[in-house]
Amino acid sequence: MSLTTAHSVVAPSFRSRRIAATIVVLYALISMIPLAWIFLTSLKTPPDSISYPPKIVFQPSLEGYCNLFTTRSRQTTEYIATLPPPANLCDEVARSRNMVMAGRSNFLPRFINSLVIAFGSTALSVLLGAGAAYAFSRFKVPLKDDLLFFILSTRMMPPIAVAIPIYLMYRELGLSDTKLGMILLYTAVNVSLAVWLLKGFMDEIPREYEEAAMVDGYTRLQAFFKVVLPASWRPPSSASSSHGMSTHSRSSSPPARRRPHRPSSRSSSARVDRTGRRWPPAPRSC
Repeated sequence: MSLTTAHSVVAPSFRSRRIAATIVVLYALISMIPLAWIFLTSLKTPPDSISYPPKIVFQPSLEGYCNLFTTRSRQTTEYIATLPPPANLCDEVARSRNMVMAGRSNFLPRFINSLVIAFGSTALSVLLGAGAAYAFSRFKVPLKDDLLFFILSTRMMPPIAVAIPIYLMYRELGLSDTKLGMILLYTAVNVSLAVWLLKGFMDEIPREYEEAAMVDGYTRLQAFFKVVLPASWRPPSSASSSHGMSTHSRSSSPPARRRPHRPSSRSSSARVDRTGRRWPPAPRSC
C-alpha cells in the first residue's frame, strides 16, 4: 500500500514560485537602473556626463563631489604656476581646469534650508488638510461637492499665472527670500492633495468608533486626535486596522472619566450608565 501526500490545489507549485521570484528580481533590478545611472554619472567628469552617446566605460573622477562641496574660481596659468603644490585631491582637480579653490560651498546650509521648508510645509499641509477632510467627511457642509472641486481645481492652475502677484504680495509683507514664505507657498499648493487623500481615508473609518470614544468620556476634539487621526495615517484597507484603533481608543481613555470594568457572569449586552447602575437591570431572584 503506497502512501500519498495531499497537495493543495490553490497553493502555487514550485515552478510557479520560481517564475514569480525571477520576475520580482528582474523588476527590482530594472527599477534600480536609474539609481545606478545617477550614481555613475556623479563619478564622471563634466564632458563625460553630457557626452552623446552616453559613455558606459569611463575614467572615474571625484570632480563632481569637489564641485559640490567647494567653491572654485578661474585664474590664469601664470598665477597658478606661482602657487604651492596642491594640498588635496580637490585642489589638484581644480588646477587641472585652470581654477583654484576659494573655500567651502554653501551646500550644507542650502540643504538644511530645503529640509526645513520641506518638513514644515508637509506638516502644515497635513494639519490643515486633516481638519478640512474631517469636516467634509463627518459633517453636513453646504455645497460640499462644489467646495471639494474648488479645492482640487487649485492644482490645475498654472503656477506662472500667480507668480507675479505672489511676488508682489511677498515683497510688501517682507516674506520674500524667507523660509516662512516658502513654507506658506508650498502649503497652499499641497493642502488640496492632503484634503482629498485624508478625506478618502476618513470616510472608511466607521463613525461608531468616535461615538464609542465619546461615550467613554472623549470630547469631539479628543476623538479626532486619538481615534480618527491615527487611523487615517495609513489606508484602513482591512477590518483589523479599524478594530485595532477601536481597541486603542478604549485603552487610552482619560483616567479621570474612565471607570474600571468589573467582569460579571451576566449577559454581555448589559451596559453601565454614568451613575454606575447596570442597564437593563439584572432579574431579581424570588
